[in-house]
Amino acid sequence: MNYDIIGDIHGQADKLIHLLEKLGYQKINNCYQKTDHQAVFVGDFIDRGTKQKAVIDIVRPMIDSNHALAVMGNHEFNAICYHTKSSSSSSYLRPHSEKNTKQHQAFLNEYPLGSHETNELIEWFKSLPLFLELDEFRVIHACFDQQIIDNLKLNDWLTNNNCLLEGAYYEASTKGNVVYEAIEVLLKGKELLLPNGYSFKDKDGNQRNEIRIKWWGSSLKTYQEASVLKIKSLSVASDINIPQEHTINGYPATEKPVFFGHYWFSGKPERISANVACLDYSAGNGGSLIAYQWNKGSHKINNDSFISSE
Repeated sequence: MNYDIIGDIHGQADKLIHLLEKLGYQKINNCYQKTDHQAVFVGDFIDRGTKQKAVIDIVRPMIDSNHALAVMGNHEFNAICYHTKSSSSSSYLRPHSEKNTKQHQAFLNEYPLGSHETNELIEWFKSLPLFLELDEFRVIHACFDQQIIDNLKLNDWLTNNNCLLEGAYYEASTKGNVVYEAIEVLLKGKELLLPNGYSFKDKDGNQRNEIRIKWWGSSLKTYQEASVLKIKSLSVASDINIPQEHTINGYPATEKPVFFGHYWFSGKPERISANVACLDYSAGNGGSLIAYQWNKGSHKINNDSFISSE
């Protein structure tokens, strides 16, 4: 089987259609498909863009008919928790704060809280696995951490298809719980607390004192090297060494290739290493939607196999 691995879509239906057509997919019986090919989505179908339903109406038939595979993104996870009440109270697992509602508003515009269509889609989101372990490569939304995955399996928090158990969403949305910490890493990425006096505003204007780190890197000694984002307060400071207890081990070169999204890269798509690639190039914020064409029998990631929607 040949695979077309596609980055974060975030409600950008037009970019998705253009990319699928560019990849050679045709719409047959209301489902985009291509002989001997399977699309693979890295999650984050929703939020931000203006065509949420149009995206779902494309990706869901592909997944349900096995013309595509997909993993859960942090935005699908957040949506599940935003629309799910705790069994022990009337409050929602993800609070309906101004910040959370603003982030989710594009989805709510098309899928109102409490509607039958919304609730049915939220149940479908729960069928998305946290990661894919295929013979030739792996797919996860933000960070592949074998130890965390093994711990979830060992403690029976996952189904046989690597989906989060129905009863685990309370634990997964409760800070301090081991399942919460696992989801934070797998779907949102590893973070490192900044030294005292350092902070920054994220793309939504929220003040942050933790940085997302390049978990895939193996020789990162300073906060400046480790940060995914270029943070002004760090860039103008002298090198700040990462404490030994927070050493970044990286993704081993001996492991099978891993694809992920989440990190809002920009510029020309290219591999991070021969076995690591990010496919999120900011389609939800004016960038291109990116795919990687994995041909049957491949063993490593090549820069000439990235395809852009533009």
